[in-house]
Amino acid sequence: MSVSVQESLLDVRDEPALGPLDDGSVRRTALTRGAWVDLRRGWLAGSGAVFARLAAAPGHSGAVPWRAEKRQMYDRVVAVPRLLCFYGEDAPLPDPALTAARDALDAYYGPELGEPFRTAGLCLYRDGRDSVAWHGDTIGRGARVDTMVAILSLGTPRPLLLRPREGGSRPLRFEVGHGDLLVMGGSCQRTWEHAVPKTAQPVGARISVQFRPRGVR
Repeated sequence: MSVSVQESLLDVRDEPALGPLDDGSVRRTALTRGAWVDLRRGWLAGSGAVFARLAAAPGHSGAVPWRAEKRQMYDRVVAVPRLLCFYGEDAPLPDPALTAARDALDAYYGPELGEPFRTAGLCLYRDGRDSVAWHGDTIGRGARVDTMVAILSLGTPRPLLLRPREGGSRPLRFEVGHGDLLVMGGSCQRTWEHAVPKTAQPVGARISVQFRPRGVR
């Protein structure tokens, strides 16, 4: 598989390293109806190296077995416009940087969340034609209770949009990439929706790593 990525000069280092979360660098935005979003810019320094390992051709250390999926859409079957891979509770993550990220998220958010992050879903947006439509992670407990979904973005920044389910306001826009961390919490999955829109602009590839608690998809 061949994908292109726009590197950041601030993100080039030999060994990836996570920055702190408890130093005031996490910025929380309060939304409506008990939802909120945290943003920590450049949390994973050296994320370009992690991106390269995850996107490498099969057989390389750290390479992810990306797969294309098709889904029923009304009266027809359509291709999902991104590549996917899911790591369940007992599956080892493909790169030590992701394991370290999950451990750090548990240490910081565990007291508020009340449980650890258990799974990791990976999405590869190869270019501007890849996207994800408006949705909330409401398969499972996210449809009934407050929870968190933590997203680590690697590679070229792409906009992640959020809007309230009841409408009535312009979407919020977060450009995330190059090791940025975005966490959606509280009632966000039930009362808000998020999306990564298509773009006609020439953009490089992005990998989204979504850490979730048990029973949230």
